[in-house]
Amino acid sequence: MEAHYPKYVLYGLLILGSWLISCLLHFQFVHLSLFSSRSQGSGPSLIVVPLSVPIGLDTSIQHPASSVVPDQDGALRRLSSAASPSCEGRYVYMVDVPSRFDVLRDCVEGSPVFQDEYHMCSLMANAGMGPAFPPTTGNGSDGDTGVIPNTGTGWYNTDQYALEVIVHNRMRRYECLTDDPAAATAVYVPYYPALEIEQHRCGFNASVRNGPSSEFLRWLSSRPHWAAFGGRDHFMIAAKTTWMFRHLEGDGNATDRVCGNDFLEHPESGNMTVLTYESHIWERRDFAVPYPSYFHPTSANAVAEWQARARAADRPRLFAFAGARRANGILPIRDRIIDSCASSSRCGLVDCSHGLQGFLTCRSPRRLVSAFASSRFCLQPHGDSFMRRSSVDSIMAGCIPVFFHEESTFKKQYRWHHPDPDSRNGDDRRYWVLIDPDQVLQGKVDIEEVLAKYTDEEVAAMREEVIKMIPRFLYKNPRERFEGNMRDAFDVAFDEVMARMTRIKKGEDLGWHVDHDTVPAKDS
Repeated sequence: MEAHYPKYVLYGLLILGSWLISCLLHFQFVHLSLFSSRSQGSGPSLIVVPLSVPIGLDTSIQHPASSVVPDQDGALRRLSSAASPSCEGRYVYMVDVPSRFDVLRDCVEGSPVFQDEYHMCSLMANAGMGPAFPPTTGNGSDGDTGVIPNTGTGWYNTDQYALEVIVHNRMRRYECLTDDPAAATAVYVPYYPALEIEQHRCGFNASVRNGPSSEFLRWLSSRPHWAAFGGRDHFMIAAKTTWMFRHLEGDGNATDRVCGNDFLEHPESGNMTVLTYESHIWERRDFAVPYPSYFHPTSANAVAEWQARARAADRPRLFAFAGARRANGILPIRDRIIDSCASSSRCGLVDCSHGLQGFLTCRSPRRLVSAFASSRFCLQPHGDSFMRRSSVDSIMAGCIPVFFHEESTFKKQYRWHHPDPDSRNGDDRRYWVLIDPDQVLQGKVDIEEVLAKYTDEEVAAMREEVIKMIPRFLYKNPRERFEGNMRDAFDVAFDEVMARMTRIKKGEDLGWHVDHDTVPAKDS
């Protein structure tokens, strides 16, 4: 036995060495820049720093120097600085969501999932903005017309459901985060309900679709910070339309036809302020914010430059449409629009209807933006629900949106972003057109004839109002400090949320009422 003792010692050292190397590799992505806050509540306190973050979260965030100490378990903790007078009434507490609820937890550097450009991890790269625009091909195969700068700086192939990740990264840079829930005006919940349901959105049984989000709500409502106001001081993003989170079992008879879950039907989510892409306008329980488009600038100058390009763009086409038909003709207004556009020399059609080719065509942001930027009007019929990302894309391209349902208008949905800040009444300055879909389907109204009646002067005035709206409908680059004074879609929504939370904590009743105003349309 003694003769073999050195060999066993050697084996033991080899095993120990392998274990140490594995540990070092596991923790190689730990950076002190992952600290989750800058300005904190009154008095020093400790904030746990996560040892790793998903690739969708920006790891380059730099914070002011502060004391960093290990706790008894070896985890890094940051000693917060004193309270800032400028943060009075603006503190936000960000919930530390357990990793088991993080759908991007496996999106770590080097993972093979990044080989799939359509995988969730790839789509959420660059802090949620997605892959940066590559240089144009120069031969027109990408649909580019030269309106987007060839460098593509500030332009990203952003997935329409990425807002949860984009806002999370913006909140991680927020200057008035606090680790003390009692000192906070609002509590931000960085949970991703849209990305979660996307994994089993359709064709799964109720327990699969509803289980994860229900478990999260049970966990959230059990936290100490929930008890003070029953969650009414909490807010979060749910980056889909409200209807995707309001499916009640029994709404459909066959599992393969059921899509969505019941996340927003729970009492807990009903107490929170939830921002979605489309709200329930007949029963105000959530708030609509714009879809993210493809432009994420880092300065007010970059926005002004893009506005100038959109204003100067040559627009040889009268109108444009980007979208697909629906199976079995369930959206006849779309079929009529596509047929009308395809038969007109004055329409730019981006047809997404033809299987994989159509899908790839509409995954080309340069093609979409170029089509809209070369048209006067952009047709926006409803799809699976009233709001479309394409409506926001049209604003970004300086293209006048044409709606076919009042429920699709920004006035009804994006009430925080719709009004012109320079006008007392958002209706004083028209920037959209509303056409009755029934009259189109009945052959009483021709879309092209309606749009052709607008004079050059009317079109120019409406386009100018659209271009003025661009800042309020875009989302800044969440990875960099923005240069210049400009409020984007996040700033507008965040200010409204904070004002709402302040009123809630003062005991005000913030019940909603349905208004019955109507949207006037130009005579056809």
